Amino acid sequence: MSDREKLLIDLKRYIPFDSHEKEMVGKVISLIENTPDCFHKNCFPAHITASAWIIDNGLTHLLFTHHKKLNKWLQLGGHADGEENLVNAAAREALEESGLKSVQLASPGMQLAGSGIFDVDIHEIPARKDVPAHYHYDVRYLFKADKDEPLVVSDESYDLKWLDINEVAQYNNDRSILRMLQKHGFVSNSKSSIY
Repeated sequence: MSDREKLLIDLKRYIPFDSHEKEMVGKVISLIENTPDCFHKNCFPAHITASAWIIDNGLTHLLFTHHKKLNKWLQLGGHADGEENLVNAAAREALEESGLKSVQLASPGMQLAGSGIFDVDIHEIPARKDVPAHYHYDVRYLFKADKDEPLVVSDESYDLKWLDINEVAQYNNDRSILRMLQKHGFVSNSKSSIY
């Protein structure tokens, strides 16, 4: 079985958090099924990306990057660069963007929905230089890492920071970030009105 076929099976098994995420999962599946080059960043108007939602071993902090191009605090991740195994792509991006060698996929008991996928999101990327505005169809995985390991800030970031889980929304309160926090139970259900 190819990595693309396995990813499609995982996406079809994945249980979305809400109707909005369910709609995005359907769009990601459609892109993968109908667009042979969707894992390449020159595929427009949309391509597949992979992210690493990294929690420390004590389950109290999440690693965020202050992204230069978007000027936002975000989870680590990026282009698949042709890689159809998105766990590998997310792990590669995490290493490239943080220098952390302790990053590892979270144990199956911490994963949601049994597919290994933690979250799915679609977000627009604004036009920049010669790259038109486009969409990232982002598949996200839950990783763990040692918070005491030194961080190495890449040229894609202004900064890297382990954020206390209770402070993440002060850095980024986008819908998808709050959804991922809520999946962990870090945001109370009373805030679900944001959906």
